[in-house]
Amino acid sequence: MELRNKILNAISKNSKITNEDLAVMLGIKKEVIDAEITAMEQEKIICGYPTLINWENSDCEKVTALIEVKVTPQRGMGFERIAERIYKFEEVESVYLMSGGFDLAVMIVGKNMQEISNFVWNKLAPLESVTSTSTNFVLKKYKEHGMALVDNVKDDERMLITP
Repeated sequence: MELRNKILNAISKNSKITNEDLAVMLGIKKEVIDAEITAMEQEKIICGYPTLINWENSDCEKVTALIEVKVTPQRGMGFERIAERIYKFEEVESVYLMSGGFDLAVMIVGKNMQEISNFVWNKLAPLESVTSTSTNFVLKKYKEHGMALVDNVKDDERMLITP
C-alpha cells in the first residue's frame, strides 16, 4: 500500500512522469512500477490522466460555473440516480454530493455565459428531482488541482501613500 501511495502522489503532481523516472525516484525496478500502475488502472484507482489547462492563457475562451443544486432524493436510491443523470451530460465536468445548504455541486464549462444558462434552463432545472438551482460563475482561477495558475504576486502591490 505504501508503494501505491508513493506512486499516486507522484503522478498526481506530474502525470507526464515516465515509469522509468518514477522507478529511479522511488528506487524500485521499472517492471514493478509498470505492474502497479496497470493494476491500479484496472482497479479504477487511476481513472485517467487529465491535462490541466489555463484557458485564460489560450485563444480559446471558456467560462466555468459552479451550480448549487437542491434535489429530492429518490426512495431506495438516495442521490445516486439524479447524480448519475446529471454527470452523463457532456457539459458537466464534475458532480459532488455536498453537506450544507444544497445537495449537489455541479461544475460545468461552456463557451460563454449564455451556453451555461441554456444548460441550466433546458437540461438541469427541468429534471424531475431538481427543486432549485443557483449558478455561480468563476471569475478567476488562482489554483486548480494543486497547481497555481497565476504568476507570483508580490505581497503588497498597493502604492505607498504618505500624508
